[in-house]
Amino acid sequence: MFELLLRSLWETVLMTVASGVISLVAGLPLGLALVVTARGGIAENLWINRMLGAVINGFRSVPFIILLVALIPLTRLIVGTALGTGAAIVPLAIAATPYYARIAEVSLREVDRGLIDAVRAMGGNRWTIIREVLVPEALPGIVAGFTVTLVTLIGASAMAGAIGAGGLGDLAIRYGYQRFETNVMIAVVAVLVILVCGIQWLGDRLVAKLDHR
Repeated sequence: MFELLLRSLWETVLMTVASGVISLVAGLPLGLALVVTARGGIAENLWINRMLGAVINGFRSVPFIILLVALIPLTRLIVGTALGTGAAIVPLAIAATPYYARIAEVSLREVDRGLIDAVRAMGGNRWTIIREVLVPEALPGIVAGFTVTLVTLIGASAMAGAIGAGGLGDLAIRYGYQRFETNVMIAVVAVLVILVCGIQWLGDRLVAKLDHR
């Protein structure tokens, strides 16, 4: 049973990290796009801003378990199967990307407008402002938001176990619930608590190092 628990833990970590990295790579640019195209932004374009906002809100409004089922054809197209750890990464990443985009947007909006105006006054272009002001100044919030996203993904990956995605959720359902093995359920819950606390602790330490205020 210990080996089964370790394998399930590895599958959960794999799902969380892979989908988390995808959400970071895709969600941060979306968050930046929402900020720079907003009213008064450095590349104001309300049409693009509203379109992006509508798409992001649309995905965020769908409960994950429904999104998980609805994306089965796309998952099969990308991975070749709708079952297993690899298949679960697709809906997890698609669900986490708009979630993280909104978190990143909030952090980016909190950047001091005076810094942006100062760089503009010195002749800095849009990319300079994004690279030298927006992202560096918002970095603590971006990292904190990514930590929250990873924690959320752990819970979502456990939910994905209900339809054969593997991981700790699948172990808890097949053994802890269906076979009435209470010790397995307790072990899974304990491992999930340790995993979440560990990720949150690492995220908090990194944010503390990045925050120079």
